[in-house]
Amino acid sequence: MKRQINWFVFPTALAATLTIATTAHSNPVQTPLASPVTVNGSSGGGQSSQCGFISGTPSQVIVVNQPTALRLQLQGQGQPTLWITGPVNRCVMSDGLSNGELEVPGVWEAGTYSIYVGDLAQGSHPYTLSITQEN
Repeated sequence: MKRQINWFVFPTALAATLTIATTAHSNPVQTPLASPVTVNGSSGGGQSSQCGFISGTPSQVIVVNQPTALRLQLQGQGQPTLWITGPVNRCVMSDGLSNGELEVPGVWEAGTYSIYVGDLAQGSHPYTLSITQEN
């Protein structure tokens, strides 16, 4: 007796694996931070936003349990952007003088924030994002 292969299983399994891998990439961090958090990745994506081109999933998720002074520092190539969504939405874009470096200091309200590292020119470039808590 010959077995029939169900070819629909392979694309479904591949999609499930990629979804799990993408979700694992942005493990949420919670305040207070025990130590600085560093995230490496590739900027940009296929989704157009008011803050350049971003991925469909955040580069990092931050859960702020009470108002906290945080500093985000991004170092990247190309024309990087930071699209921050949550209780307060914010877009920070690079310019000709920033040399691929962005910084977002301030007191963050309690809530869950999604951080997207985008690119103005729909490029994909390596970046390092550092998140530190200030006293």
